[in-house]
Amino acid sequence: MAKSDGSEPSRLLITDGTTNDISWSHDGSFLRFTLNDPHTNERSIWQARADGDNLHPLLPGWNSTHNECCGNWTPDGRYFVFQASRDGTANLWALRERGGLFVSNHPAPVQLTTGPMNVGNPVPSRDGNKLFAQGWQPRGELVRYDAKSRVYVPYLLGISAMGLDFSRDGQWVAYNDGTDGTMWRSKIDGTQKLQLVFPPMLAYLPRWSPDGKKIAFFGHPVGEPWQIYAVPAEGGAPELIYRNGMNLADPSWSPDGKSLAFGENSLNNQGSAVFVMDLNTRKPAKLPGSDGLYSPRWSPDGRFIAAIPLDSLKLMLFEIATQKWTELARIFVAYPTWSRDGRYLYFNGAADNQEGYYRVQITDHKLERLFSMKGFQAAGRSVRKLDRPWPGRDSAVSARRQHPGNLRFGLGDALAESNLP
Repeated sequence: MAKSDGSEPSRLLITDGTTNDISWSHDGSFLRFTLNDPHTNERSIWQARADGDNLHPLLPGWNSTHNECCGNWTPDGRYFVFQASRDGTANLWALRERGGLFVSNHPAPVQLTTGPMNVGNPVPSRDGNKLFAQGWQPRGELVRYDAKSRVYVPYLLGISAMGLDFSRDGQWVAYNDGTDGTMWRSKIDGTQKLQLVFPPMLAYLPRWSPDGKKIAFFGHPVGEPWQIYAVPAEGGAPELIYRNGMNLADPSWSPDGKSLAFGENSLNNQGSAVFVMDLNTRKPAKLPGSDGLYSPRWSPDGRFIAAIPLDSLKLMLFEIATQKWTELARIFVAYPTWSRDGRYLYFNGAADNQEGYYRVQITDHKLERLFSMKGFQAAGRSVRKLDRPWPGRDSAVSARRQHPGNLRFGLGDALAESNLP
């Protein structure tokens, strides 16, 4: 906490996780905020007095899986409105306030919206008569950039898919459904589609094993950190490969399929490192000098592992033989991908406030921008370089997202319909 000019800062309280959406009560006697729990990947609203004492969750036990955030008081302090998700859909809810406590005949929040569109981030108008919010439906369109024609064209009929990965033989593709976090695989023409991961687990960044028999991914079971899993390409129960209580992500196979590299992020997101695990012993070993790095990518020839720092402002390369790191490029980097011949690393990048798709040559570190992504709204920010199934033509696939809409409600009408006085 500090004065309005930023001077005299002082620590108000300590939380086990990151906080945001801080909102003061009408009389300034207490505050509420969203707490992001790194142990469970859940969000909940907490409350404390103005001096930091009496810290406690606002709605303990109210939601079976905590996912509440983004609260604000109405200007008169009578209502506290917030966003909460149930059954995969976000809606607006309201609490009736009196002296900082719940009114006895309304002990629980009352729902203001009922979908099917997600509605969240409520902001009351200054006169308290309206409620502004965002409305959205998770949806992306899978497209392919054709370097010859320089246009984006739909791929797999423009399905809502992200995090694509192609099998080594170029015949299969695995991806995440951008609407619900499930994972699928199919032939590259969209046939023989099979769901591999089901709710309530969320799965991200599938990666084919070299022999095409398994797909590694990092998953988020309800109430747990992200962990490393693998699932048979023909379907079956996902196998937990490794967990250690931290958030683990970005599995990458060694070319012989005997090891996996992955990133580990500390629960407060203040530290990271890259690990390699022998799949026979299931014992991971940290790469020397990898502190502060994540998102590993093993080269096709097995000689290198690429990674990026937490701020994503450079691309680093670890040589297995020498056990040393080299800086490949100093630029904003996201979702690096090796070319199949191992000569290049491709990635989403940004320089001089201009987004684009880049590649860097491993031998001489030559950096090239392949095309601009100005005005392209990437869903999940993921672009994937393809050498196949369009040989002889540089292509990339991505998912562009639909924009969320801004909504306005008559707050009095919403409260009346919810029978909240």
